Amino acid sequence: MVRKKLDKKEIATAAGCIVLAVGGLTFYVWHQAALIQIGLQTGRLEEKIAGLKEDIQKLEMTRAALLAPARVDRIAREQLMLVEPQPEQLIYEDIQTTKDHE
Repeated sequence: MVRKKLDKKEIATAAGCIVLAVGGLTFYVWHQAALIQIGLQTGRLEEKIAGLKEDIQKLEMTRAALLAPARVDRIAREQLMLVEPQPEQLIYEDIQTTKDHE
């Protein structure tokens, strides 16, 4: 059995093919890892958004409870000692007359 010696051109071609194959596989593995990482990050961000939406809803409910007219009236009467105005304290303005003068 006689083995043929490989010349430099054949060796360079084989080395180039190996480098291209390794480079392609490396790129493929890197690409797949990047996709997995982006998917995981997207999942975490979606969970965070859902939590923030829930927090916003809770805060809106708390705001509504704090601004309830009955609560505001109770605080005004009990803590600030405010009372209903007396009839002589009320000032009425004729809105129609005011619009005519403008």
